[in-house]
Amino acid sequence: MRTELVSYIAESKKAGMTSRQTAEALLAAGWGMEQLIDALSLEDHTAPVISNGHVIEVTDLVKRYGDLAAVDGISFTVNRGEVFGILGPNGAGKTTTLEIIEGLKSANSGTVIVDGKDVAHQTNEVKHVIGVQLQASTFFDGLSLREIIDLFAAMYGRTVDAMELLADVDLQEKAASQVKELSGGQKQRFSIAVALVNDPVVLFLDEPTTGLDPQARRNLWDLVQKIKARGTTVVLTTHYMDEAEVLCDRIAIVDHGKIIALDSPRALIRELLDSGFTKPVVQEQANMEDVFLHKTGHSLRE
Repeated sequence: MRTELVSYIAESKKAGMTSRQTAEALLAAGWGMEQLIDALSLEDHTAPVISNGHVIEVTDLVKRYGDLAAVDGISFTVNRGEVFGILGPNGAGKTTTLEIIEGLKSANSGTVIVDGKDVAHQTNEVKHVIGVQLQASTFFDGLSLREIIDLFAAMYGRTVDAMELLADVDLQEKAASQVKELSGGQKQRFSIAVALVNDPVVLFLDEPTTGLDPQARRNLWDLVQKIKARGTTVVLTTHYMDEAEVLCDRIAIVDHGKIIALDSPRALIRELLDSGFTKPVVQEQANMEDVFLHKTGHSLRE
């Protein structure tokens, strides 16, 4: 029975199916969780890590859709162990850039190196050293949080302590729950836990606090800082400028497919002030979010 499962998994890979698609097909066919995890765990997905100062190197990246250059010659590097923010208005090209780095889309020209691996030619290897948290993630119906983590770990050929991962995101008490039973903040934290299953070198967070209340938002800030403290590189997109200022070591601002600014938040602010910029209203030392948190407390309510 195990041989049959392993054979099916091998054939599905040849057919271009992802590990997730394979797992969904097997679960739909009636295979049990334990059998599926056992078969998936036989695969060795480890890849060598090449150490250098830059964990991501993007050079002259171009992506066109007809006459539109969604990404127009972008180049930048991300330092190992930093939180790197990519900001920009809707349609600026930041999402397309990230999807190329993550191996989800191909570029028309240019190169992307992630942890010493060429994304265009070593896509599978790259996917095993990155973790990706999306704004909206869909997980398997009918499985508990602990079972989902075990399943994703098996897809990477790993054995993990699901309870430890859940504890890292303050969800250990929800281990037996299903995703549909979680609040918005809990779903975001769980999607980050799943993205950490393969102990990634780089973690991509796509607007992780969108739609969250102030307590849940600040809790996720703490989580990002904890992940960074472990040595994981974090690449973050957000529309909240205060979030980028607090979390990011460096920020790239993208517009019309080009990087128009790249530096630390403090340096970017100083550059603006040195240009003669002033505000018509003096900035208060507190804002309404500070008032809200002071009145209601920082603790999560879920």
